[in-house]
Amino acid sequence: MIAIVSDLTYVRVHQKWHYICVFVNLFNREFVGFSTGPNKDALLVYRAFSSIKVDLRKIQLFHTDRGNEFKNTLIDDALKTFNIQRSLSMKGCPYDNAVAEATFKIIKTEFIKRTHFDSLEDLTRELHDYVHWFNHIRIHGTLGYVSPIDYKLEHLNKVV
Repeated sequence: MIAIVSDLTYVRVHQKWHYICVFVNLFNREFVGFSTGPNKDALLVYRAFSSIKVDLRKIQLFHTDRGNEFKNTLIDDALKTFNIQRSLSMKGCPYDNAVAEATFKIIKTEFIKRTHFDSLEDLTRELHDYVHWFNHIRIHGTLGYVSPIDYKLEHLNKVV
């Protein structure tokens, strides 16, 4: 079963707030989709959803908080199209989306705080590089101190 969690956060880009949305595979903590944009809206989430490279029909669960960016007709239609079940955090309970929240704490510490972004294109390019590093190189304690991709490959080899 592929279960994806998502959240978004704000980033300062040349004196204005912009936003990042990421989709995280719960199995190996891999970023499977992401987007950047000037608005915190459904389109930001939809673009992250459309950036996922795996067969969307293999995703069974999509978990988020109750933000309007996630709970709207655009996202509902996308989930329905691929028969993906929605899961929403309980109202007022951030612990229900703990993996996404913890992931954004990492993103803010490792990526956002150390980088200056002059434009949305700059943010997008830098985020793309960070996602590659995070998935392929960065080790994770919860994965036995290997990268998300190495963890996935290791477990795929055991199954095959």
